[in-house]
Amino acid sequence: MPTALIRGVNIVYEVLGESGPWVALITGGRRGHEEFVSLGRKIADQGFRVLLHDRRNTGASDVVIDGAESEEEIWTDDLYELFKQLGGLPAFVGGASSGARTSILFALRHPEATAGLLLFRVTGGDFAAKRLPENYYGVYIRAAEQGGMAAVCATEQYQERIAANASNRDRLMAMDPKKYIEVMSNWRDLFVKVAGYPVMGASEAQMGSIKAPTLVVPGNDKTHNLQSGLDAHRLIPGSQLHRLPIDDIDLPLVPFEDWAPLEPEIADTFVAFMRGAARG
Repeated sequence: MPTALIRGVNIVYEVLGESGPWVALITGGRRGHEEFVSLGRKIADQGFRVLLHDRRNTGASDVVIDGAESEEEIWTDDLYELFKQLGGLPAFVGGASSGARTSILFALRHPEATAGLLLFRVTGGDFAAKRLPENYYGVYIRAAEQGGMAAVCATEQYQERIAANASNRDRLMAMDPKKYIEVMSNWRDLFVKVAGYPVMGASEAQMGSIKAPTLVVPGNDKTHNLQSGLDAHRLIPGSQLHRLPIDDIDLPLVPFEDWAPLEPEIADTFVAFMRGAARG
C-alpha cells in the first residue's frame, strides 16, 4: 500500500481508477479506508479516480497525538497536502460521519480546492453530541490517567492501530502520559464546542457560506439521523438532497457494512451529481 509523508506523518493511501476527476471518500470514526473500497470501486469504474486514505491516528497510518487544532481540522489539512502531492486538486471530497465533517471543513478551509461535496451519514443531534466526545476522547483520557501509556496501548482501538502499524506502539509508549492527556483533553474540548450545532462540526453561518456544489445523503441511526441530513441540505445554499429507501432506526449506530445493498444507488447518485457539477 502506498505511503506519503504528509506534514511529518506517514499516511497510508490507495487510489482506485486510473483517469478522470478526483474524489476523496473519508470513512467515519477512526476506521481505516478499507471500509470504502467497495463503494470506491463502484465509482472508479464509472470514470473517476477515488482517493482513499487512513487519516493520521486511523488505520495503518502513524498515530501522532499532537497539535493545537481540532483533530478534524488536522485531518482536513493532511488531505489537502496529500492531494497536492498527487496532483489531484481541485477535487470532490466526501465522507460519512466524521468523514462528512472533515469534508465540510475542507470546503471551508480550502474552497478553491473543492470541486464539490458528497456528504452522507451526516452527524447531529443531542445523542451524538453526548456520545461521541466520550467515545473519541474520554475513554482514552481515563485510561492514561489510570494506567499511563501502557493502558492506552491496551485499549481495543490502539491495539488495532498497533497491529496495523507496529511503530505506533513505540511512538505511544514514548509519550509522556501528561502530554497525551493534555492533547486529548484539548481535542475533546474543541470537539464539544462544535458538537451542538444542527450539523455537528460547523455553525449555521459556516454552513451557509459553502459555495461548493453539495450533495447530501442522510443516515438512519441515532448518531446520523435523517434530520441532521435535512439540516445540512437546508443550510448549504443550492445543495441537493438524495434520500435512500431507509428510515431511522432506534440504534446508536448502523454499521456502514449494513448499507452494502445501498452501495450501487449511492455510487450512481454520486457519479451523476459529480458529472453534473463538472458540467455546471
